[in-house]
Amino acid sequence: MKHSGDNKEERGMEKQTGQSNLASNICDVANLDFERETRCGIPEVVLAEGKETDALVEIVNRYVKEKGRCVISRISEEQTKAVCSSLSPEFTPEKRKGGILIVSDGRRPKPSGGVVGILTAGTSDIPVAEEARAIAEELGAEVLSSYDAGVAGIHRLFPALEALKRADVFVVCAGREGTLPSVVAGLVDKPVIGVPVSTGYGYMGKGEAALASMLQSCAVITVVNIDAGFTAGAFAARTAALIAKGRGN
Repeated sequence: MKHSGDNKEERGMEKQTGQSNLASNICDVANLDFERETRCGIPEVVLAEGKETDALVEIVNRYVKEKGRCVISRISEEQTKAVCSSLSPEFTPEKRKGGILIVSDGRRPKPSGGVVGILTAGTSDIPVAEEARAIAEELGAEVLSSYDAGVAGIHRLFPALEALKRADVFVVCAGREGTLPSVVAGLVDKPVIGVPVSTGYGYMGKGEAALASMLQSCAVITVVNIDAGFTAGAFAARTAALIAKGRGN
């Protein structure tokens, strides 16, 4: 089975520093970075939100033909249909939860040995958590999850943490008052990434109160932007991979 990133160590310094032809300009609307994964360990992910459908179709097809695998985030149903209908037979689309579409020629991410645990405070936080899951898995992490374990019924949290005890890193998604990441960080000896979610309404709704609460956390956590499942999943996967490397996985 082919794995993406298998030849990373064999690439020369010229490619590492971007001195060769590593990008492709598409109709003056995109300049694709084919070697981002080589430099940074994270492949270029195509954000569909805000892009015209024709441009998105061309970007995805160009990228997947070059790299064999392409991840598209925040993609609408209309965009998904357009991309899927444009693909050559050798490429297969896989629709994931959290607004993620993956197009590939059959190659899979190389397992890193790292384990990411994902928790949500409520059911409404799941779409953001699923975006984090898809990205973490794309970077080779094993993902464990437990949803709807918020502090309003805190007794639900303890069995959830028990189920996720193998996790190297935790991603904790919460809207409204955003308390859960701080509580989790006070109970586990692993890094915790707080993701404020744009659930909740009224004063400081749409994730603002959750973000403010997480930034003021007494327990030590890292905080990403509102609804930033991609960032949380990628950061968690990279951290988990380093931890796995340290234990010899």
